[in-house]
Amino acid sequence: MATGSTEPEKITVVIVDDHAIVRQGLHTYLDLQPDMQVVGEAADGKHAVQLVRDLLPDIVLMDLVMPQMDGVEATRAVTSASPSTRVIVLTSFSEDEQVFASIKAGAQGYLMKDVLPQELVRAIRTVYRGEAQLDPEIARKLMHEFSNPQPTRPKHDLTERELEVLRLISLGKSNKEISEELVLSEKTVKTHVSNILQKLHLSDRTQAAVYALRQKIVDM
Repeated sequence: MATGSTEPEKITVVIVDDHAIVRQGLHTYLDLQPDMQVVGEAADGKHAVQLVRDLLPDIVLMDLVMPQMDGVEATRAVTSASPSTRVIVLTSFSEDEQVFASIKAGAQGYLMKDVLPQELVRAIRTVYRGEAQLDPEIARKLMHEFSNPQPTRPKHDLTERELEVLRLISLGKSNKEISEELVLSEKTVKTHVSNILQKLHLSDRTQAAVYALRQKIVDM
């Protein structure tokens, strides 16, 4: 038993995928990270939801196409059962309409399975901090899929600076990356993000990114 000091808190992760070899590879790599710990695995969405209820992990890596309960339905159930748990969709199908459905279901990260290991780790840390992580390929697919604007949505009232921030959000940039590109403090970027969400009546950064793509607010 340690005395006088405590180990740093680790990001707890549950891996959900119907392929055992994928789960094993992710498990092995993530457990090598000093700030991460895989606390559970599931081969289908139904088991994943039960694990989340029992373990309350920080992050769930969620496949989309699985037996019994698919990733979209499981994402919806997970975010309902544990609002503090953040879901990162990890999929092979960037063109699949389930990717957009997962956004509405509450997922905060969207990555392709061919993502580099170090980029996956970076994404987990980013989403754990409360920021969204949108794969550029998925962003392009979403822009194509939802190119027609929604006439029923109210017009935005964003400032030029907020539009700049929104453009970078839609490209999957983190607050730190946005602050570096626009030469602003991260605190100022967070304020702009908060204002954008309030003005667009959206709940998170990912919804803002998709809104920008669908409404053609941002010239990609």
